Amino acid sequence: MKRAHTSIRRATMADADSLKNLARSLATSFDFNEEAFNETFSRITDDENARLIVSNDEGGAIDAYLLGFTHDSFFANGPVAWIEEMFVIEAMRRHGVGLALEREFERWAKHQGAIMIALATRRGAPFYCAIGFEESATYFRKLL
Repeated sequence: MKRAHTSIRRATMADADSLKNLARSLATSFDFNEEAFNETFSRITDDENARLIVSNDEGGAIDAYLLGFTHDSFFANGPVAWIEEMFVIEAMRRHGVGLALEREFERWAKHQGAIMIALATRRGAPFYCAIGFEESATYFRKLL
């Protein structure tokens, strides 16, 4: 697999418009709401327990992102990390971008003291299994 030339970095407020377009592409279970995105983006960039990481292509355009969090838990005897969203544009898939985002999140999560990383996915299981994740539980949800 050829590694794409990308730069992985923490997102800033200046990235909001670019990330809005990617988040809109990821939204399949809910209708995308721009006002809600703007409010949430602002909160996330200020939250020390949140990490929003982006990938830039050679031209500087954002082609992928990962949003994750850490929180305390009893079951794991301390902090755990959760990948909430990851989206890589179609043209950059299978070029190492998703792996680079996950590894950067993993470094941050370890620095935060996290014991494990978990996530729920419907379409990404083959990718996550290929990079060392194992299936562990069933995902349930209840809309409020």
